[in-house]
Amino acid sequence: MTPDDPLLKILACPLDKGPLLLVPDDGTHGQALYNPRLHRRYPIVDGIPQLLPSSGEQLPEDAHEQLLKQVEQAGRATP
Repeated sequence: MTPDDPLLKILACPLDKGPLLLVPDDGTHGQALYNPRLHRRYPIVDGIPQLLPSSGEQLPEDAHEQLLKQVEQAGRATP
């Protein structure tokens, strides 16, 4: 999935129905979609977002801040 993928505009968190951020692959966790409002990370497996409520991982505050920085840096790197 790429940052300009039109699918990102229609995908939503299964819990609060809000928009999600694309988190680039960091070499450890792989690509994911992230809900910064609920601090929930949803994995993307073989290009398919896993958007079931049970697939989401609740993240602590420090991981939340790190993910937001990662998303921001990826946005700056995109031409």
